[in-house]
Amino acid sequence: MRSIGRGRPLSATERARIVEVLLAGGGAIAAGAAVGCTSRTAYRVWDEWLLRGRRRAHSRLRLSLVEREQISRGLAGGLTLRAIGRELGRAASTISREVAANGGRQRYRALRAERRAIGCAARPKPGKLSACPRLRAAVQEGLDERWSPQQISARLQAEFPDDLEMRISHETIYLSLYVQTRGELRRQITGDLRSGRVKRRCHDARLGQRGKIRDMVLISERPAEIADRAVPGHWEGDLLVGKQGKSYIATLVERHTRYVLLARLGDQRTTEHVVDALITRIGELPDHLVRSLTWDQGNELAAHKRLADATGMQVYFCDPHSPWQRGSNENTNGLLRQYLPKGSDLTAHTQADLDAIAAQLNGRPRKTLGWMKPAEKMEQLLR
Repeated sequence: MRSIGRGRPLSATERARIVEVLLAGGGAIAAGAAVGCTSRTAYRVWDEWLLRGRRRAHSRLRLSLVEREQISRGLAGGLTLRAIGRELGRAASTISREVAANGGRQRYRALRAERRAIGCAARPKPGKLSACPRLRAAVQEGLDERWSPQQISARLQAEFPDDLEMRISHETIYLSLYVQTRGELRRQITGDLRSGRVKRRCHDARLGQRGKIRDMVLISERPAEIADRAVPGHWEGDLLVGKQGKSYIATLVERHTRYVLLARLGDQRTTEHVVDALITRIGELPDHLVRSLTWDQGNELAAHKRLADATGMQVYFCDPHSPWQRGSNENTNGLLRQYLPKGSDLTAHTQADLDAIAAQLNGRPRKTLGWMKPAEKMEQLLR
């Protein structure tokens, strides 16, 4: 079998042939034999092809695999970092950081640098506390002793001066305590903070005026059956705001079926008006479809206890600035902008108009429902 030496690179046609054989189910040995190279070379071509596919739509602000290959060739040719930067149209500092982060001049390899870039860009990233049980135990021990996060951070640095794994900032501890999606620490530990708060106070006095709702039940206390959408009757809600923030519509989405209800609020968003409108819409549903409501921390739901008493629905509140915790509702609000554009006057629409818009959304086939319509899923539950 003819072997391709180190001095002769594979042509574009040969690389394409290797990928074609591997996509068809052939092994690396067969792919290499098709062009006369080793299976190791075939593996390398396949790996490079996969990486190119992953980064096909990468941001121009980031280096591409092609640029990394040019950097590698430039380093091998003895070019300076400035010269490589000029060839690529990049700042010399960008090339310097790239090379330094991936082994320096002697050890830089384009594919290895590309794999590292993809790994660094992956989201979501695991939190430091979730990845290190030893560190998590030390932080929890400090909180049990009623130390502040800042004291814990400083003490760990003093006790483990040479162990970088045991370093953590006080801000990371606060995030793990207060933000439900980063909750590596036990939620009840927030009660052991010296402040006694279960919600972090905003340092900006103007922002601090928002969200002062009595007796909130946070989303972290919501049962698992709601989070996995297995049981119907759990809703997400929000306000859709119109022109100059002077007109409003309440939107409700059922998590299991994605069924939508809309309530006209006109130019009022007082908690009494909003709760009355929600009670009217939810009151049309049977009891088994009225279990819970998840809302953000807007003051329009300050009278949530009256809503709960009138409907039997438990109300949960999201963490501040966490719209993804009401993902179905946020998605639906985006769809509603087809009918109710931003900057339009929402008072121009009657409740009948809103019911017609909701009917159209509920009549759309949804991939998440196996291409069933929300109206069809809801009809099954109403039988």
